[in-house]
Amino acid sequence: MQKKALYVGLDVHKASISITVAEDGRDGAVRFIGAIPNTPPDIAKLAQRLSKDGHRLEFCYEAGGCGYGIYRQLLNLGHSCMVVAPSLIPRKPGERIKTDRRDSEKLARQHRVGDLTSVWVPDPVHEAIRDLVRARMDATAQLTRARQQCLAFLLRHGRIYGPNRKNWTLRHRRWLGLQTFEQAPHQIVFQDYVEAAWTAQDRRDQLEARIAAMLPDWSMAPLVEALRAMRGLDTISAVIFLASVGDLSRFEAPRQLMAYLGLVPSEQSSGTRVWRGGITKAGNSEARRMLVEAAWSYRYPPRLASEKVLIVERQEKPVRDIAWKAQVRLCGRYRKLSATGKKPTVVVTAIARELCGFVWAIGQEVAPAPS
Repeated sequence: MQKKALYVGLDVHKASISITVAEDGRDGAVRFIGAIPNTPPDIAKLAQRLSKDGHRLEFCYEAGGCGYGIYRQLLNLGHSCMVVAPSLIPRKPGERIKTDRRDSEKLARQHRVGDLTSVWVPDPVHEAIRDLVRARMDATAQLTRARQQCLAFLLRHGRIYGPNRKNWTLRHRRWLGLQTFEQAPHQIVFQDYVEAAWTAQDRRDQLEARIAAMLPDWSMAPLVEALRAMRGLDTISAVIFLASVGDLSRFEAPRQLMAYLGLVPSEQSSGTRVWRGGITKAGNSEARRMLVEAAWSYRYPPRLASEKVLIVERQEKPVRDIAWKAQVRLCGRYRKLSATGKKPTVVVTAIARELCGFVWAIGQEVAPAPS
């Protein structure tokens, strides 16, 4: 005989966890049992106490800054656990009171009726690569800010590198070395900005080198190599995309991946009135940004760049065919949409959505390596 389920809603915070349990069945009791410290021993004691009556425990909590440690601990203890997507939790329009107790009760009730949507939980290795990728993105943001601060300082003092000349090249670096200021404080500030820019660039480059060094040990490495055959995607962009999205084979159709990344139109239709707006922008913004940046390259005619030749030659024929089909299809699509007078940003977003379908197709051809 199957054990009776007990649905446990956990409102997780850094120091504490508020707990509500909902008994199985439509009329099952829902009771708040209090809060416990957010530590592994206390979580283990909670699971042991709730399972004394022979119930099957079904835990759930919102994805957040506390990570997946609770999820993995509960699985190791033999219980079921769901990590819930916070943005997809149903909320009443008139609800204006929010407390830890109410949040845990809402999770328990909605978990019991099956109204919650789970997130994909990465394995520890995948999570480590994701953290490394996030560190690289933080370094890139820091580099961009440092460069902007340096150029803004130079602009305030009338130092402009020149029109139609690219900043932060080797020649620009030599030009920066020739800049001097009469006031000693100005010279100190300038040297500090320049050093900050070069330090941030070194940090980013070192993190990229470490990502490349650790890539062979990652289960997604074969898929990263296959995605490099696509125009607009290199090693770093492919790693960022897969670290954010995970295993592409869990999406049964390309439209599911498009919706997951927020590349489908928003809609507010009722009765005979149909209205569709901009994209939903759901899901991971970095993965979506990688596709949008790659989509800009499809405004050029289809061709195989010299740096892509060796990469493409190493791929299986189905991957090569998908990559070339994407070039032909998306370039023609870009020109067709542009000819209608649509804004370039709108055109590129549409190309990114179709590019998502080709990425999904490669994900079906290339399976991740065994962990």
